[in-house]
Amino acid sequence: MKRDVDLKEISDGRLYTANDMVKADCQDCRGCSACCRGMGESIILDPMDVFRLTKDLECTFEELLQTALELHVVDGIVLPNLKMAGKDEECVFLNREGRCNIHASRPGICRLFPLGRVYEDGGFKYFLQIHECKKEDRTKVKVRKWIDVPDIRRYETFVNAWHYFLKDMEQLLETADESLAKQISMYVLKQFYLKPYELQEDFYRQFEERLREGKELF
Repeated sequence: MKRDVDLKEISDGRLYTANDMVKADCQDCRGCSACCRGMGESIILDPMDVFRLTKDLECTFEELLQTALELHVVDGIVLPNLKMAGKDEECVFLNREGRCNIHASRPGICRLFPLGRVYEDGGFKYFLQIHECKKEDRTKVKVRKWIDVPDIRRYETFVNAWHYFLKDMEQLLETADESLAKQISMYVLKQFYLKPYELQEDFYRQFEERLREGKELF
């Protein structure tokens, strides 16, 4: 999702790499679940998020769409997002104690918060959002530890490849007629989400193969 904002207004003015220390640690978010409420359609899931959820919850993507996910158009492409429910618009995976029921499988946006990413020159760096997190006593933590994925290098390669693939698709949509635009949007949904992954196999290898096919087709 594109954000047309001035980094100087929303960040501490620094850019970080995975090996940098950043003041993002919320001490396990004790007593707070503000970032799990009222997020609308903003918690967009990437293919790895869906892979984790279907594997750990032992369900299909279609089953998730019936309970926990929604589909919305994001920059011209149909993508899934976490569903918010109830009068407080809570994440459907938030329990009565205000804790995440899928913490080990939480989406990448949740892992990242209160960090964000800024993409430039074919890559990206992290920045700290200074107005988003309600916790005031955050401590420093290494970015890679905060994101908490097994292989940060492969994960970052995937995140970068997915972002720039979507960017290429969005640019193609700008000049596409209605028929082609629909074809592109549905292709992304089917190729990277609806088409089942082999859950016992390496995700990154499967994603790279699907990405190669997508680039060859468009």
